[in-house]
Amino acid sequence: MCRSQPEPALYKGGILKNGKGTVQRHTIKRRQESTHQRLCCTISTRQQDTASHVSSVFLLSLFSCDVSPLICWVRIDGADSAIINARLTPDNSGTRCVGTVSAKSGCWSFLKGGFVLDSSSQSSVLFFQNADRNAMRISIASASLQPFSVEQWGMHQQQIVRTKRKRAVTIHVADSQGNRLTGASVLVQQISKDFPFGSAIANTILGNSVYQAWFVERFNAAVFEMSSSANHITVRGHNIFWENQEATPSWVRNLTGDDLRSAVKSRIESLMTRYKGEFAHWDVNNEMLHFNFYEQRLGPNASLDFFNTAQLADPLATLFMNEFNVIETCEDIFSSVDSYVSRLKDLKAGGALLEGSD
Repeated sequence: MCRSQPEPALYKGGILKNGKGTVQRHTIKRRQESTHQRLCCTISTRQQDTASHVSSVFLLSLFSCDVSPLICWVRIDGADSAIINARLTPDNSGTRCVGTVSAKSGCWSFLKGGFVLDSSSQSSVLFFQNADRNAMRISIASASLQPFSVEQWGMHQQQIVRTKRKRAVTIHVADSQGNRLTGASVLVQQISKDFPFGSAIANTILGNSVYQAWFVERFNAAVFEMSSSANHITVRGHNIFWENQEATPSWVRNLTGDDLRSAVKSRIESLMTRYKGEFAHWDVNNEMLHFNFYEQRLGPNASLDFFNTAQLADPLATLFMNEFNVIETCEDIFSSVDSYVSRLKDLKAGGALLEGSD
């Protein structure tokens, strides 16, 4: 998402005020809230910054367990694109990444992050930094930081559940002739889950009836770690290929050119033919943002070819692009929401029918 103009700040900036321009100087003012007091900062537009990170914004009295979404728009000058991190240093106890975005020159990119502190902080420092530390000008607009208590955040979650995941249902009760009955008692009992809810499990479950009973009582979907086996529930195959060379069989590492292409095609067709109709989902190419064993040997379109071949082998299977550290952390320069979505769009633009992501 890169726009010519930033959108207005959410929550009116929260505890950040006047959040437009390049973060360079700050002023401090007191803000009275109904539950507690905070000292808040004002983001100023007085100067431009050409260092690898912008000057600090001081945040006083951040409380433990508060959920604090950080939202802003970022623009850079001095490079075509760059990974920009928002970083927080609470009470000089070490710096953590609290948001990241792949920013572009000449337009505004959307950064969405946040944090929850394990312990309260009397004085914290928030700053924005180029991930590779190269000097450039970083401009921030419409910045917002709005802490929510656990209770407030829980109320927000329940509101989303009520408005997005629930709906009213009207039940009409009639006799065998179609005449409406009044005063009838109706018992509604859920017998299946339409929404897939699952977990990764070890293949040792196949010989453990107690483990099986415990699992199927709670979940209706599964992916088996390092194996492909079904157990009368919706199963995703993990995985057809793994771009990590260390996880690739030695005999495959010794193949090149047409021999490797033939082995790749054979694996896709044999696996998906064998489990056709049994596996609803497949992780086709694993961790392709971090590693490139096959693409290095078969070219940049290797992953696209994998997905297209898999789609032909089992048209009813939902194909996934599997990756780690997409949302867990913003310290990983190879994996982020932006890089994941960008790769997903590239595959779809090439004709891959991806309906799942993980």
